[in-house]
Amino acid sequence: MDTENVVTRPATRFLRRAEASEYIKSTWGIPCAVRTLAKLAVIGGGPLFHRSGRLPLYTQSDLDRWAASKISGKYASTSAAVVA
Repeated sequence: MDTENVVTRPATRFLRRAEASEYIKSTWGIPCAVRTLAKLAVIGGGPLFHRSGRLPLYTQSDLDRWAASKISGKYASTSAAVVA
């Protein structure tokens, strides 16, 4: 068998931008529009992504890491919030 031309599937499934947006909303409860992900891909500050040609592809682990970074710690009151 010729192993040189064997193609293996990726360990994780890549998500297109619309699927990534839905994943963030359903998994983390954070509203995240498709256009927001598109804008963040241009200006920075969004989740890491891969590309296949011109298509951005996201992994769930990168989306989870980004979403977790958006959530603050616990607060006892709104007056205790630190404004950045």
